[in-house]
Amino acid sequence: MYLSRRECLAMLAAAPLAGAKSYGPRIAVQCYVFEQAYGQKQQKTLDHADEIFATLQEAGYRAVELTSSFFPPEKTADTLALLDKHGLALPIAYIGGPMHNESAQATVDTALAYADRLKAHKGLEAISFNCDPKPVHAAKTDAELEIEARALEQLGAALAGKKLRLLVHQHAPEMADHAREWRYFVQHTTPKNVGICMDTHWSLRGGEDALQILKEAGKRVGDVHLRNSKDGVWLEELADGDLDYKAVAAELKKNDYRGWLTVELAWDPKTQITRPLGENLQRSREYAERVFGVK
Repeated sequence: MYLSRRECLAMLAAAPLAGAKSYGPRIAVQCYVFEQAYGQKQQKTLDHADEIFATLQEAGYRAVELTSSFFPPEKTADTLALLDKHGLALPIAYIGGPMHNESAQATVDTALAYADRLKAHKGLEAISFNCDPKPVHAAKTDAELEIEARALEQLGAALAGKKLRLLVHQHAPEMADHAREWRYFVQHTTPKNVGICMDTHWSLRGGEDALQILKEAGKRVGDVHLRNSKDGVWLEELADGDLDYKAVAAELKKNDYRGWLTVELAWDPKTQITRPLGENLQRSREYAERVFGVK
């Protein structure tokens, strides 16, 4: 079949777009386990950012998701410079705050200022946001959930204007009462403005089927936090355990997932530590690459 030059150019231009729809997740790492490790020594994690980033680089990571504790205004430039030093991209930055009461507007403003401080760093794609729970994890009222959903929509629209995506993260409280809080915001916000950072193991600890939650989240998901346990106790590395990550990978493949897979190790009091943290991080990356088919 003969194709004109114009038709050939059109096909070549369309090819990358067609390829973009195929499955191709990317690997990142979170630093919560370092916060635990230095917290046990009563030390500030930020004071060890250089050695933390060196450990991540040696473990083979090229992207990291960091919490706002790494970015106080007076230290933001220093942290970003250290990321550059160790060749680490910052695709997602995490922050949280109350969104269910009169503090919601101040929380939105703080999150937007946070995004503005970090936008200069290469590769920032999204802000991962966790809504604060009420004291002693009391259930939020319908009115409070309505305020929360409106605030999330507002934040997501404002971030979209900055060419960033909002990804709402959850812990166990949002999964309580058949994931009442989580399902409320999913049903009362738009996929255009409010995406999801799916924390698989917190879904499990909250009493929900992580795979079912992932199915309901669908194409809103832009980040998946990875951790596992055996008999309910967090493992020192990402490995086979209570959560079936092969099933999670299969579900993501159905949606041609191209978002982030973020290794987020954490320790329970009963976690058995048998290896250096750097080795566990490397083994976790290799496990994620193998199970999720990341090349």
